[in-house]
Amino acid sequence: MNIQHHFSLKNYNTFGIEAFAQAFTAVTSVNELKEVLENQKDIFVLGGGSNMLLTQDIHKLVVHVALKGIEIVAENEDFVWAKANAGENWHEFVLWCIEHNFGGLENLSLIPGNVGTTPIQNIGAYGKEIKDSLFSCEAIAIETLENRTFSNEECHFGYRESIFKNDLKNQYIITSVIFKLTKHNHVLNTSYGAIDAELAKMNITDPTIKDVSDAVIAIRSSKLPNPKELGNSGSFFKNPIIAKEQYEKAIVHFPDMPHYKVSETEVKVPAGWLIEQAGFKGKRFGHAGIHKNQALVLVNYGNATGQEILEVSQNIQKTIFEQFGIAIEAEVNII
Repeated sequence: MNIQHHFSLKNYNTFGIEAFAQAFTAVTSVNELKEVLENQKDIFVLGGGSNMLLTQDIHKLVVHVALKGIEIVAENEDFVWAKANAGENWHEFVLWCIEHNFGGLENLSLIPGNVGTTPIQNIGAYGKEIKDSLFSCEAIAIETLENRTFSNEECHFGYRESIFKNDLKNQYIITSVIFKLTKHNHVLNTSYGAIDAELAKMNITDPTIKDVSDAVIAIRSSKLPNPKELGNSGSFFKNPIIAKEQYEKAIVHFPDMPHYKVSETEVKVPAGWLIEQAGFKGKRFGHAGIHKNQALVLVNYGNATGQEILEVSQNIQKTIFEQFGIAIEAEVNII
């Protein structure tokens, strides 16, 4: 176990924030992870660093989960169960699935981060979420070092939610995830967002899962900055879910407000629309700002601190609530 002290985390978070870990170690096997946990319980678990905003140094041992490996653990005529270890890059795993003609994850192409953190957040995009394909995940209990397998149902998935963000927060470290994917007769979801329009632009009328993935990659690339070029964490805010009655009152004053039905009593309002209407899209506040092509994305223009980005996000939240009476929550974890 190699432990480094006063370790820079700038290259380990997609915002590119300069913050330091009091101590840092990377684990590449379950046994290494257990060895760390046997000696230290008060740790900070770090995956791909794509869903967090560092506003301070981390005064504990940072454990970077770097477990690699992809394998097929079961299959039948129609389905395959593909297992990816927690340290695998998410997008690269999606491309691996597409290369093998395994369907179900194509709409989730180009989402930053690693496989192990995807169930925690129940990541989603373009009408699909992790919960739609996840079969189970394996995790280690930090206190007891016991291995546990969580079924899809036991993950208690919700909108950008899971049991790992709530009841079992900071109690388990996910080591691998198994996805149940289609081998043929793929069920494509192209109606959400601009996928159909992008496919039409590509002159594709009978799309494959690769076509859908290519369309999603093209859309995301046009809207979202590459974190390696402009620090960001993707969508910073969740789309708020509000009561239908609240929405009906709001559209009296804002008749153009879009919405998506969630249930008979709730609707989802695009946070990006709210932020854009409030005039924040493309605005810059020193080294921090809001991306010019996507109002949901906060960016680091070079030397922003996490605190500066946090203050921009709080300003947005305050303004949205004052103008629309709608509270928007951060999707990223504020550290």
